[in-house]
Amino acid sequence: MLEGSILQQLESNHRRSVRPIRFGVYYKNTLVALCHALEDHILKDDGQPLVITAFQRGKWYLQEAERYADIAQHSGQIVIMAAPDAGFAEHSTSLLPNVDLVALDPSDPVAQEWHLIILSPKYTAMVICQELSEADYGSAGVPTSDLERKFYGLWTFEPELVRETAELAIAHIKPLNPELADKLTAYKDAIKPSLVTPEDLSAVVSLVVDYLQTGQENLPVPTALRQQVLDNNLVSNEIQAFLRMAQLIDLADINNPMAAAEVVALSETVGQLLNLPAWQIKRLRLAALLHRIDPLQKAESVLVPGSSRRYHEEDSNRPLSCPLVPGAQVLRTMPRLRAVAQIITHQTEWWDGSGEPAGLAGDEIPLESRILALVADFQWRVNQKKSPQISREEIFTQALDECKQQSTRFDPKLVDTLALLVMGLQQGLDLPLIETKVSAGMWLIDSRWDSHTKNSEEIGSYPQ
Repeated sequence: MLEGSILQQLESNHRRSVRPIRFGVYYKNTLVALCHALEDHILKDDGQPLVITAFQRGKWYLQEAERYADIAQHSGQIVIMAAPDAGFAEHSTSLLPNVDLVALDPSDPVAQEWHLIILSPKYTAMVICQELSEADYGSAGVPTSDLERKFYGLWTFEPELVRETAELAIAHIKPLNPELADKLTAYKDAIKPSLVTPEDLSAVVSLVVDYLQTGQENLPVPTALRQQVLDNNLVSNEIQAFLRMAQLIDLADINNPMAAAEVVALSETVGQLLNLPAWQIKRLRLAALLHRIDPLQKAESVLVPGSSRRYHEEDSNRPLSCPLVPGAQVLRTMPRLRAVAQIITHQTEWWDGSGEPAGLAGDEIPLESRILALVADFQWRVNQKKSPQISREEIFTQALDECKQQSTRFDPKLVDTLALLVMGLQQGLDLPLIETKVSAGMWLIDSRWDSHTKNSEEIGSYPQ
């Protein structure tokens, strides 16, 4: 990273923290899609956000200047940083009262960065990257295609990280324009972001996925190998969009913030007790990470919170952990994630066939869906019972007994397997937790089709 760049300062601040930032490499087409999606969300939002953006060169800003005139109408304050080119300051967008330009010296390390930082009362989001140098490309050399240029950095919705990055950007502006920096600080401090809601996030994620898919379709890629690399990049970023959403939903649940991580650990252990193959356990892991989101709202969920038919009377006040049908529909648009969508969709089926959405019964219900349904319910019950007055062993026993009582809902063989796991937990077994914190790195996607299940594909790796 360039010394003195905002990216480098952010990395330095978190190098020894308990939550170090994991950066990744992104193709230019990915960043264009991400930025356009986030910009479009500004146009749909009435939060009047603070927007700080860096374009490297003024000419890149001028290509987007008309778009930023529209964005300015929906923003409280916009700051545009770039090494100036002819027309940079004279464009009509640059003259708007809530738009300020910061002319960077070409030697300024920030002039090599690509930023979009959005701080709104309703949500936060950012893309922050730095272009790879010629030396970084190694023997392959600098790409001949502009869309294959690569950048190092991250994108996130995490409020604390976005706010910290905005403060670093303002600090960089201060020596260049102290008055502007003071104005930006006052505007930033006046914004009190609330905890993001699934509805707010769903709109952003929808735009991200749509832009990624559309951008990929329009790529002129000359070789099959390059197409495969870009395809993998597309899928990894689509998964990131959903996992980032799941991460914030977990963080927003003050009563059960580790639900996804705990359900993943339980699901994987049950899968191992059943001797499931690695490809099936990996697929189950991703479904468990996503089990609490209901993104995109493109169709009305068939699951109604508070439905008395779905739970015993004592559970009537329990919120549904996962009305996932709309999200699963979107996952199905990604061929490699259709098997995961199937798991998520059918986790609300019941063993006796009285569940939703398809009324499947017994072994008709996908095995992973049956596992996910049972362990998610067990995890919820354990979390509800946590108390200094009840021992860990007794909590597990009570939660398991309640699951056993739901014989019409859960696969009895899986309940027996869960009983073995509970026995291990009571004897001191610890399950490693994988939090729903995603790295910004490109994940490797294994493109091998699974020969055991039609139309399913193995996902190669996830954030550890």
